[in-house]
Amino acid sequence: MVLNTHPDFNQPQYKIIEGQIRECYGRVVYTHKTHEKCADTLILLNSRIKITQIILSAITTGGLIATITNIEGKIGAIISVLLSTLLLILNTYIKNYDLGEIAEKHRQAAREIWLIREKYLSLLTDIKMGQMPIEDIQTTRNKLLEDLHRVYTGAPSTNYKAYCEAREALKNLEEMTFSSEEIDQILPEDLRRI
Repeated sequence: MVLNTHPDFNQPQYKIIEGQIRECYGRVVYTHKTHEKCADTLILLNSRIKITQIILSAITTGGLIATITNIEGKIGAIISVLLSTLLLILNTYIKNYDLGEIAEKHRQAAREIWLIREKYLSLLTDIKMGQMPIEDIQTTRNKLLEDLHRVYTGAPSTNYKAYCEAREALKNLEEMTFSSEEIDQILPEDLRRI
């Protein structure tokens, strides 16, 4: 008499746990992409602010030189004061928020979430292959949840705009998917399907 040692993957508990892990995978994919989009947005904003600071400094300096040499008189002084005030506001904002540092924290969170995302994908693959007992699936799932909690605890908050950009990138621009032909193009010949 031969005992069947392989689990029965048609049992409801396997479909239930696979469904939960698929849901977790989807959330992790979105979170990863949202952190990437947050970082991109902050880097762009930081760059624009720095360029604006340089331009305002140059114009303010030009206005002060014009005032000193009495080329523009009061108009130059008024413009210089307004631009100087705007520059002060920008400098105060930058002093309180290091956008480059926050962007780097988003990038770090995205890097850590990427690994967890790939582990979820591997777990789903293992489940589909039908070789893992449910206890091993549960243990792996619980470990991934703990890893994800650790990353989320240290990660900066994301925002709705970045989430919308992530959704657009994932759903419409297909940033996470490849056709079989695209994959075959980057694989060595021996590993291609076509």
